Amino acid sequence: MSRASRSSASASPRDHTAAELLHVIARQQRELAQLRSRSAAGTLTDLAVGVLAERLRCSVTEAGDQLRRLAAASGVAPDEFAAEVLGGTAGTLHRSPSDDGAQHRRWLAEAAVSHATDGCPVAEAVFAEVLAHQGAVAVALWMLESDGALTLVGEAGLGRLEASRWQRVPPQLDCAVMRAARDGAPQWWPDGSPPEPTTPADSGPVPRVGPRAGARAALPFLQAGAVVGAMEICWPAPLAEFTAGQRRELVALADLCLRGLYPGGLSADTHSARPQTLDGRATWLPALLDAVTGSVLLAHAVRAEDGEILDFHVDHVNEGFVDPAGRHPAQLRGRRLLDLYPLMAADAGLLERAVAVVRTGEQYQADGLALLILVDDVLVAEELDVRIAPFFDGVMISWRPVGGDGAGGSLAGHLQRLGRFGGWQEDVRTGAVRWTDHVYELFQRDRAMSPVPFDDLESHVHPDDRGAVDHLRDALFRLGRAASGSFRVVGGDGTLRQLRAFAEPVTDAAGVTVAVRGLYQDLTSHYRTQVVLDATRDQLADSEARADGQHQLALALQRAILPSSEEPVDLGGLAVAVRYRPAEQEHLVGGDWYDAVTLPTGEVLLVVGDVAGHSIRTVAGMVTLRNSLRGLAVTGAGPGRLLHWLNNVTYHLADNITATVICGLYRPAERALRWARAGHLPPVLVRDGSAQALPMPDGLLLGVEPDADYQETVHQLDPDDILLLFTDGLIERRGTGLDESLHALLQIAAEPGLDVSRRADQLLAHTTPDTDDDTCLIVIRQT
Repeated sequence: MSRASRSSASASPRDHTAAELLHVIARQQRELAQLRSRSAAGTLTDLAVGVLAERLRCSVTEAGDQLRRLAAASGVAPDEFAAEVLGGTAGTLHRSPSDDGAQHRRWLAEAAVSHATDGCPVAEAVFAEVLAHQGAVAVALWMLESDGALTLVGEAGLGRLEASRWQRVPPQLDCAVMRAARDGAPQWWPDGSPPEPTTPADSGPVPRVGPRAGARAALPFLQAGAVVGAMEICWPAPLAEFTAGQRRELVALADLCLRGLYPGGLSADTHSARPQTLDGRATWLPALLDAVTGSVLLAHAVRAEDGEILDFHVDHVNEGFVDPAGRHPAQLRGRRLLDLYPLMAADAGLLERAVAVVRTGEQYQADGLALLILVDDVLVAEELDVRIAPFFDGVMISWRPVGGDGAGGSLAGHLQRLGRFGGWQEDVRTGAVRWTDHVYELFQRDRAMSPVPFDDLESHVHPDDRGAVDHLRDALFRLGRAASGSFRVVGGDGTLRQLRAFAEPVTDAAGVTVAVRGLYQDLTSHYRTQVVLDATRDQLADSEARADGQHQLALALQRAILPSSEEPVDLGGLAVAVRYRPAEQEHLVGGDWYDAVTLPTGEVLLVVGDVAGHSIRTVAGMVTLRNSLRGLAVTGAGPGRLLHWLNNVTYHLADNITATVICGLYRPAERALRWARAGHLPPVLVRDGSAQALPMPDGLLLGVEPDADYQETVHQLDPDDILLLFTDGLIERRGTGLDESLHALLQIAAEPGLDVSRRADQLLAHTTPDTDDDTCLIVIRQT
């Protein structure tokens, strides 16, 4: 054993403990040194931020952002750049006597710029005190105009002829200074040419500022993150490269020039600051836009540090602006465009179009563009004619609904027309009332007339129904809760319309009611049906001798609502046969219904439903749900969302009814059936001589609780597949469970070789009911 080994083996536990303590102390000393180094760098940076805040006459936060941006553009760490600002050293940064001379020249340039009265003295000051010592031969300063062009505001070394040629740079011209303004990032061309062509096809020379083809650098003027102009510096000959020190100094020089052009400096509100190109030269524009009809929005670009446009900040919307989501113009100003309309960021959406307008300076317009908007978690498609024009470092957006200022030409307008309802909103503070087009039709009121305020609603309501209006007003304004009510409106020609109103208060952050909004639904046809059916019920009770005639009347009403055709129809590649079988007791008017129709999207809507009960009210509820679902389907929403909406209609607007429904959308191009259910029996699929019930997605029956969610499922249909949709009257038997009855139906349905009409008749013939329930059946065959 060696001496070292013997020494190690003979070490005591106390020696091991001392060694461990030494390791801990050494590690703590290293960590303390690192903390001291970071603290020193932090102190240095804080001092530099204070110097910048004083020099730039801005807030400490803005000065810190400016220091980090200049450091990144110069390619050095923030603490090293802070040392450069302070004229000291940090870490490995060293200064030479020549550096001191450069610093002195920069101070002289800043002093000269501070006394400049316009762009030419600013350019001459930085050229004489700084750029000439670096070998540059010319410098030019431009400011950004509303159309995306650059206007020359100062130059030194160009000469009068060359300056006149570059007095205005159009946005379409590809040159160094336009690239800097467009991208919001410096352009470094050591050999006088761009590092790479703009496009593969564009490999030719680009126009150059100045009389010589030497190196050049173009730098953007950035104010509150937005591009407001740019400058270009020219050298007589190519350079090997722009060093990190040169880049750092030139970026700082661009900031100095901007401060000379705008002595007021940056806005104190960095989140809502606007370029002074708008504040100083277009203060008249918002007032002018407020006097213009239509919807106009002004927004400036929100950029990342590399100049990429991330979003747009809304500076102004005119007083006539119509927000598709129904918000007041005051709720839009000062917010970001994607906060207001998040779906604009979708592929080829309006955000991408607006970014392209800023970059190219070319206007964009589109007629009949579908803008997708989220309104209370509901997806609404508004069809708009859109125009986007460049405006300084931002855009001016205007739009109007297709077919006019109202919603009559949009999908939302079609939905209102089909569902016979219209929306309204009233501002409590100003008394301003807004109606959608269909409300004017409900009140039989000319669109040239102003909407009826809520306080004046009683004068348009039948005297017997004014108590309902009082109840609605009391709930909204005194209790501050949502409410609904029904009343008759007297039209200009004396005719009556039965309306149902559903309204809710809109509160601000303090809980104060600032507006009320809601909808009016036309129940006139339903009301008349209710009156007819109530009269039929009363007549049935008059005399048993007249009972047979009344039974026939009830059946006639049902057949009028649910006509049955013996011949199959073709819908989107589906052969469809429908059957309706009334209850054995003909006086029991049921609530079973079916629907099969091709939608504007090309999809086929397939529906079977059953409203609980047998009464006049049941039929009225069935008519409400059937018509509402047809109207809602025009939106293009999926079956789950349609049932979600229909459940809210059942819960809020129907008269205390419950119902089960299957809602399916068949897409012919994919042969796919997407469906959802609300407490209903599943469809039956017959394929290759075998019948089976499809697995059931989750879904609560309609009318039990509001805002219920409904699961969707998709099934692919093969050629010759048979699909059965039916109500429970087809299989229900007294004393027999549903599982056993469904199993019997599967055996009957599996018989091969039948077309849809004969299969429908066979199913009705072999499923004789013994309950007092109607039966609706849809037989579908994939052709």
